[in-house]
Amino acid sequence: MSKVISIANQKGGVGKTTTSINLAASLAKEGKHVLLIDADPQANTSSGLGIELRELDNTIYECLINAIDPHKAIIPTETKNLDVLPSHIDLVGAEIEMLNLERRELLLKNILAQVKDEYDYILIDCSPSLGLITVNALTASDSVIIPVQCEFFALEGIAKLLNTIKIIKSKLNPDLKIEGFLLTMFDNRLRLSNQVYEEVKRHFGDLVFNTVIARNVRLSEAPSHGVSVIEYDPSSKGAKNYKSLAKELIARNK
Repeated sequence: MSKVISIANQKGGVGKTTTSINLAASLAKEGKHVLLIDADPQANTSSGLGIELRELDNTIYECLINAIDPHKAIIPTETKNLDVLPSHIDLVGAEIEMLNLERRELLLKNILAQVKDEYDYILIDCSPSLGLITVNALTASDSVIIPVQCEFFALEGIAKLLNTIKIIKSKLNPDLKIEGFLLTMFDNRLRLSNQVYEEVKRHFGDLVFNTVIARNVRLSEAPSHGVSVIEYDPSSKGAKNYKSLAKELIARNK
């Protein structure tokens, strides 16, 4: 039985997509069969893994709106054990179209029910909003990873996300848990980074992952080559950080 994990934070630029791609690739390198779902209309996760968006007949949009079989949209990547359910710009309008559908908060959960038994982990890259598609992702998930950028306004907006999680737990998915808070873009030379780490640790204690994702230029370069940093430069600091995160996640779920 697979574990479904959303990677969510309505704040943009905190490393959601970078984490989604590289954690998924790291889990795949650990021998886990992984499905990465791109639930963001910007489709950066899809293009970051070398998927040519203009050539796609089916994406998560068709699965949600036209109820097509997700097997028709899932694409294998160059990384062994890693598949992607890609996104498309059409997803921008999906939330409005979904308003007229019955049990609209459960659409993604019903899609995943068709493929869940085929994967060890299903990761969902959420858009930087708390709209209906993110609600679908959280309703379909067992847990949430919350990336937190090591910057001055790091904790801004987290209260809103935690409140959304609380509402979803009470109304739609009582088993939803926080998998962990992940510190991203960490620079140990900066006092601010260390202050943010201490503050997040003080607030959330054991929910904070031991692994911290350091600022690393290779993480920024890899998407333009259509591969994860694990494939692009496996010896880089960024690759090592995400491999460490994958091991920590697996250990937490034993």
